[in-house]
Amino acid sequence: MFQPRSIQSNLSFKDKLFSIDYVLVISILILGIVSMFAMYSTDGGEFKYHTESHIIRFSVFFIMFFILSFIQIRFWHSTSYIIYIIFFILLLGVKYFGLTSSGSQRWLNFYFMNLQPSELMKIGLILFLAKYYHRISLENVNRLRFLFLPVSALIAPVLLVIMQPDLGTSILIAAGGLIVAWLAGVRAKFFAYSTLMFILFLPVAISFLKPYQKARILTFLNPEKDPLGAGYQIIQSKIAIGSGGLFGKGFLNGSQSYLDYLPEKHTDFIFTLFSEEFGFFGSVFILILYGVIISRIVKIGNITRSNFGKLYCYSFATAFFIYVVVNMGMVLGLLPIVGSPLPIMSYGGSSMMAIMLGLSIAMSCRIYKDTPVN
Repeated sequence: MFQPRSIQSNLSFKDKLFSIDYVLVISILILGIVSMFAMYSTDGGEFKYHTESHIIRFSVFFIMFFILSFIQIRFWHSTSYIIYIIFFILLLGVKYFGLTSSGSQRWLNFYFMNLQPSELMKIGLILFLAKYYHRISLENVNRLRFLFLPVSALIAPVLLVIMQPDLGTSILIAAGGLIVAWLAGVRAKFFAYSTLMFILFLPVAISFLKPYQKARILTFLNPEKDPLGAGYQIIQSKIAIGSGGLFGKGFLNGSQSYLDYLPEKHTDFIFTLFSEEFGFFGSVFILILYGVIISRIVKIGNITRSNFGKLYCYSFATAFFIYVVVNMGMVLGLLPIVGSPLPIMSYGGSSMMAIMLGLSIAMSCRIYKDTPVN
């Protein structure tokens, strides 16, 4: 079916440039530029720390995305287990050497940046499972001996992240791993059994939650119960989004944001600020950008010939979709506040790095779409 292994190894640089999905690149670039203006707005229309840091991070990681896209897909396949192990070791490092902030121990200090390994693990787990299921036939996927390793690879990092504690990120990591298993052909009955076990142990799990995590769940169910405490942020978020109307209040004119009614607007609630300033149509524009990015990743999965590439692209696209839905559902009051950043838009170097790494691997699948992966 394939030519010799060098079928795409000797592509010229010009051929590689023509193989890039420029619709995806332009969509990422536009979203990044929009995020810069949004961050500028969070700093009150001045080039303060968050704005300058966000611009530098996006610029660096966008260049990183472009460079890593030219790395052969066979490299990502061959090093998938190693990448997962490195990210897992970093997670262990957080447990023993991590920085603590606001009661959570989630970061490692690398001097030039504080790295949150749990964000990288979102990509590491998808890579690990995509490689694992790449060579396993459908007949063997559901045999118990082939389920032990992927289940262990999923549970181990999730438990480490829960202990930080970071319930939201642990759920997103688990979601990414479950997506790969589902797409690989794991039967629905295993997911049904897992769901049943989750429900049975849910009361026990709730007893181990931190007080603020329990408060978030209760706030989601009834935010008006504590409007000046736990429910304050979500109430202000919904007020800000609703006050934007169809066309918004205009750039730098969001009253909820500028009067500091909305805390943490530069991180998980960046969409709230944007919606207040640009309204319904501005929000739809952002949704279209995310839709284009996700659809292009799916299209890459359709045209790449390797099972590894297909599994990775479909899984990453679905996980990316979940990240967006969870963040927007959270700020709209449709989901509990779980501390999930909006991809590319939210402030945060680790999240930006992880998303750009994920996108670069997807682009590698596009450039080397005809390269066989053994």
